[in-house]
Amino acid sequence: MEALFAAFRSARIPAHAEAFRGEVRAFLQTQWTPPAAEVRARSWMGFDRGFSRRLAQRGWVGVTLPRAFGGAELDPFCRFVLVEELLAAGAPVGAHWIADRQSGPLLWKFGSEAQHQRYLPGICAGELVFCIGMSEPNAGSDLASVGTRATPDPATGGWRLNGRKIWTTQAHRGDYMIALVRSSGSAEDRHKGLSQFIIDLKAPGVTTRPIVDLTGDAHFSEVFFDDVALGPDALVGREGDGWMQVNAELAFERSGPERIYSSLVLLEHWLQVLRRGGDGRRHAAALGSLVAHLATLRRMSVAVTARLAAGESPLIEAALFKDLGTELEQAIPAVVEAAASADPTIDPDAELLRTAAYLSCVAPTYSLRGGTREILRGMIARGLGLR
Repeated sequence: MEALFAAFRSARIPAHAEAFRGEVRAFLQTQWTPPAAEVRARSWMGFDRGFSRRLAQRGWVGVTLPRAFGGAELDPFCRFVLVEELLAAGAPVGAHWIADRQSGPLLWKFGSEAQHQRYLPGICAGELVFCIGMSEPNAGSDLASVGTRATPDPATGGWRLNGRKIWTTQAHRGDYMIALVRSSGSAEDRHKGLSQFIIDLKAPGVTTRPIVDLTGDAHFSEVFFDDVALGPDALVGREGDGWMQVNAELAFERSGPERIYSSLVLLEHWLQVLRRGGDGRRHAAALGSLVAHLATLRRMSVAVTARLAAGESPLIEAALFKDLGTELEQAIPAVVEAAASADPTIDPDAELLRTAAYLSCVAPTYSLRGGTREILRGMIARGLGLR
């Protein structure tokens, strides 16, 4: 943690990345028409292949991947700026989000040359939608307890996959899943015998069932594998290295601006409502607290990004950031709804109320996705030597 705190004290977005911010804003102004706030609040769950392809034409899907594959070969700070601007605007990024954030970088770091050639150009073109196969009904965020199993198939040199995954974002719209499964040993081995595989979601034996949430949306799914045939080239990295690989992947998943900006569209619209009328001073303390938390957490995210840019894998630091960010994201709709209902001088518009209602329904998932609060706090405690 000492390295994180040192980075936190000096955390800054470099000048070259700040200069990139203007390019992203210009793109959004010319290539996208913002919809209503309740639609923009979905942002990284919003699914629009056309928007993702337009980003990809600039090299901004797989933005850190090599130009040879269609990426922009930019550093993690530029990706931070890109993500921050897209989420602040509420742009629909769900069609490429997971592939850009972690599947592409995972394949680039651990995948074979054949996998690079097969998957990275499609990711960078915004054509391939990836999802993450981690959680299971009987394991949840305890990834070392996964029971889905890949068994060697002597007839083909590949594998046979059986089991299921749950809470898999965009699986029902996806092309491929990278799943963490048990490939050797037994469940008692915990961190041993785990591997990652690329699974074609249209392959025989794969069944995907969307899970409808309280808002009527369906971005989660449960995925079943019934004797699915996987070729030898489906294995990512080396057999048995899955635990090490997935931890490197999770550092990317848990450390970005999406862990603090999920409710930002609502906060911005609430400020607009206050500016239109009423006594904004009544809400100054609550707004000040939210903004102070947001500024501090943003600086922490930049510090973690600096560690990633240095080639490190700050898993514990990312877990700490994600846990704190979740609290802020859940607090924003609660604070706005309470303020809107308690202040007779404010006339909240229908757009604000719909946005707040949507976020109040989905906010409980914030402390589930990317690792439950309990699992993350256990990791943090171990990282601090407290357990």
